[in-house]
Amino acid sequence: MTPVRASIGDRVKEARINKELDQASLAEKIGVVTRTLQRWEKGDQVPDGVCILKIAKATNVQPTWLLSGEGEMYPPLSRPQNVYPLNSALRRNVNLVDLPLVSAVPAGKVSTMFHPDYVDTYVTVDDVKDPQAFALKVRGNSMSPRIEDGDIVIVSPHHEVRNGDICVIRVNGEDTLKKVKLEGGYVHLVPLNPDFEPVTVKRKDVDFLWKVVKLIKEL
Repeated sequence: MTPVRASIGDRVKEARINKELDQASLAEKIGVVTRTLQRWEKGDQVPDGVCILKIAKATNVQPTWLLSGEGEMYPPLSRPQNVYPLNSALRRNVNLVDLPLVSAVPAGKVSTMFHPDYVDTYVTVDDVKDPQAFALKVRGNSMSPRIEDGDIVIVSPHHEVRNGDICVIRVNGEDTLKKVKLEGGYVHLVPLNPDFEPVTVKRKDVDFLWKVVKLIKEL
């Protein structure tokens, strides 16, 4: 018996599921109504070339595979062109990872500047053992001289936070970089620069508290 060849709709559905998107989410990403996506996946209609490209981009698959089923589903992995490389002498016996550098975090007055979904570039560091780790560029001087404006910090949501750790903290939707002191239902945000005043917030108002595990100095 001849096997039934997968259709474009089947491949759209496979790409969506692999990306862990429901139909409504993918439809919103590519700018169509959910009913249109449902018709594509059922085979009642076929997406045009523009929509094929949008689906491929939203699900990270190759457009050629999506359209024809030929070739690899996903593009081959390659190092991004804008990775910051380390000196080759430092690579010996060290596992390196490329972490996304996402926007900036203020080391000063709290501000809504940190956008974790937007990747500017990548930074190469030794492995921090956290697949969710990322890099942030520091803005402001409240943590100087240890951490200064323009430095890059590596943040690990996986690592446990303890008293005295330097963390990225989001409080009521606003972000800052500070040394933390945990005390009951309160978190004290302590700058290292004596020209700045510490701030105390309620633990219930903290959206997240993520530990800084590495520092890359701006030279």
